[in-house]
Amino acid sequence: MVKFSLKAMEKHIEENLDVKHTVMVILLVIIDQVSKLLIHLYKPFVDWNFFAITFVKNTGALWGSFKDSNLTFIWISILAIGLLIYLYDQIPHKGINFYYLILAGIIGNFADRVFRGFVVDFLNFKLWPVFNFADAFIVIGVIGLIYFLWNDKPDEKKSKK
Repeated sequence: MVKFSLKAMEKHIEENLDVKHTVMVILLVIIDQVSKLLIHLYKPFVDWNFFAITFVKNTGALWGSFKDSNLTFIWISILAIGLLIYLYDQIPHKGINFYYLILAGIIGNFADRVFRGFVVDFLNFKLWPVFNFADAFIVIGVIGLIYFLWNDKPDEKKSKK
């Protein structure tokens, strides 16, 4: 059974805090949040042949499925962040940037859900559902992390800094 305590979590964070990756996460969240703020305020509509910028109010997840489930996805985000923190030691050194992409994406969409009550989506490639930077961070992070987890060699789990 996994024992969870705030003291253990604080100790884990102190031992593993990496300034470079912390700054990376903060910058990615800022990029995500500023872009969503601008889209939400100005609601632009730009349409090119293959790409459009359109404001979409997403109260669900997974490109609009599970509508009106904001509170559920707030809790799922909290659990996902906790799971990421718990699994930190299992991440191969070469995959650590992808780990932090996932973390930044979850935080970005979590902030939307908490402060707006919905997620702002706006990137529309027309053959894919509308999404945002946080979604892109999560997808790229998951794909990259899976790749490195599948190709991991035991000696690569040493230092992530």
